[in-house]
Amino acid sequence: MTQQQRRQAREQAFALLFELTFHASLEEVLAARDEDAEPPHEFALQLATLAVENLPGIDESIAKRLKPGWRLGRIPRATHAVLRLAVCEMLHMDDIPVGASINEAVELAKLYGDDDAPKFVNGLLGAIARGSEQESSSEV
Repeated sequence: MTQQQRRQAREQAFALLFELTFHASLEEVLAARDEDAEPPHEFALQLATLAVENLPGIDESIAKRLKPGWRLGRIPRATHAVLRLAVCEMLHMDDIPVGASINEAVELAKLYGDDDAPKFVNGLLGAIARGSEQESSSEV
């Protein structure tokens, strides 16, 4: 898969996770799609499914790095979907470099988030990456 194809698949996975904020399940999201719409790329479905299967842990990782007094509900839905996608890659897909996940998330935040989203996404994902590295080194 080329880098461009992977980027397009990530964007599709982001869209599925964003739509999930309005539906009860990924199956419902897929069923609500227009019949004529092109089906999501296999990687997009794999990534979205993996994220949905691990949402409690993914959201916990995000929530632990929020500023004191902040809750997940304060994060705009598009930004939250970007974060969920990136954290899923970072924690559950060892074949994707953490830096690539962060960079791609920042690019999605530029496209779909507000003006502050790219900086917020970069900072929060950086904190998660540093936390994961520290947790890994303490397990040795």
